[in-house]
Amino acid sequence: MNGKLLDNRYQLVKFIGEGGMALVYQAMDQRTHHYVAVKILKPEYNHDEEFLQRFNREALAASKVSHHNIVNLLDVGTEEDYRYIVLEYIEGRTLKDIIDEKGALSPETAVQIAVRILSALQHMHKNGIIHRDIKPQNILIHSEGHVKVSDFGIARMADSGTIGKTDMVMGSVHYFSPEQAQGKEVSAASDIYSAGIVLYEMLTGSVPFDGDTPVAIAMQHVNVPPRPPHILNPDISPALERVVLKALEKEPEDRYQQAQDMARDLLDALRSPQTVPHGEDEGREKDGTGKKDPAPRRERRYLRYLIEAAAALVVLTVAGFAAVRLYQRISSTANVPYVVGESEYSASVLAARAGLTAQVTRASDEVTPAGYVISQSPEYDTALKRGDTMQIVVSTGPREREVPSLYGMSADEARQELEKAGFTMLSYSQRALSDKPWDTVLAQTPAAGETLSSGGIVQVTLSGGSVTVPKLTGMTRQEALRTADELGLRITDVREYPTEDTTRFEIVADQIFLDEKGSKAEVGSRVILGTSGTIVVYTDGTQKQ
Repeated sequence: MNGKLLDNRYQLVKFIGEGGMALVYQAMDQRTHHYVAVKILKPEYNHDEEFLQRFNREALAASKVSHHNIVNLLDVGTEEDYRYIVLEYIEGRTLKDIIDEKGALSPETAVQIAVRILSALQHMHKNGIIHRDIKPQNILIHSEGHVKVSDFGIARMADSGTIGKTDMVMGSVHYFSPEQAQGKEVSAASDIYSAGIVLYEMLTGSVPFDGDTPVAIAMQHVNVPPRPPHILNPDISPALERVVLKALEKEPEDRYQQAQDMARDLLDALRSPQTVPHGEDEGREKDGTGKKDPAPRRERRYLRYLIEAAAALVVLTVAGFAAVRLYQRISSTANVPYVVGESEYSASVLAARAGLTAQVTRASDEVTPAGYVISQSPEYDTALKRGDTMQIVVSTGPREREVPSLYGMSADEARQELEKAGFTMLSYSQRALSDKPWDTVLAQTPAAGETLSSGGIVQVTLSGGSVTVPKLTGMTRQEALRTADELGLRITDVREYPTEDTTRFEIVADQIFLDEKGSKAEVGSRVILGTSGTIVVYTDGTQKQ
């Protein structure tokens, strides 16, 4: 499908990969001249009415999500039998690739990546979207270090939380939650469990549960406690391990209920690595029967609840003051909008809406059309003070270049020469009669030495070659066809003329070739190589028709 144009806008450039539900291509957005990723649903899902309804519904929901740690949805469309979504293109690698290459990451690096994943999940959950397929393969690490969560649209639509769906589910079994393994309803806590698995793998280099079959792995999620990660990596602190294991609790209500809570504890664990949870009291009074007396335990639990309630009140009070300070800080700050690819006017409007001023500089660009933004500084989502200035570079269009001489080159050589110079070749459909070999460039417009904007079109006239029309009459049908083929002439029509003269059976009675002007070419005249011809062959007229 490379080269296919969707919606007269997205031209597929190259195949990137394949998931359980979709084929993924890198594409060029002809409007903004930037690369995008296009995910096309596999044909087998095109006629599943229930799936199509869910696709449309979830695509609409995904379009409302925009976050700097999410591969954002740009467009949704249908063309012929292709149903596709368009996403921002991320130049980089998956987190899985990085783990496979490096093994366990440092706790600091793993936490920083996990916090960004959780930030994306918090945004999704706030907007009513459950990812359902969080795994390192769906976490993209940009070449500049940005972390992006991908595939939440298709994954949710595919209902990847139950066993026995597709290879996509099988590929995700190492990361899905116990409730997904049992086919139960999923919630934000399910995504948090999967994020805990990803964090475990980043810290240790391996997943907590593995087995010979997907079902065996799924049952471990349900029944088997994970091995404490510090056994695999002694560098993991008690505080960090506590967060990981809480995220991996079997019951959803025992896990973190919000992604931001887990992110907060992860950052705290880096600051205070030796903090550990208070363990359950092990010593218990025994009564006269030798059995443990539950009364002291109940009293201690009641006391603990009082302490926790008091602590919660303190936390809420502090959080209230922190919220006020955060509001004060936010009210005087502005986040830089993303304006690359926008027109100069649109970029200025977006900057103004964010409370910033756009300062414009101009530069020529070989790809970006005149009047559109090539680059910006600072980068997207950087926090500035309101009233500050952001820099945008606006294209003045491509530079003009000298057109090279193509005369005498083959069509392939000419095309390569023009591409090196930044031009596009277009050949006239009508070829010219010439002594030059077939496909040789005979003329070009603009002429060699003239200037043309980068990306401009150079039209060329190609040689049709020439050949002397041979005499085919008197030959057998097969001899005539073979002779014409060897000379590069095409016999496109064989007319049969019945006769009872057995000596003429399968013999060519007449031939017709047209020259480049459409008139009949006589034997011995020169015609364009590959021109069409007709022969008349005698056939057995004694047979009943």
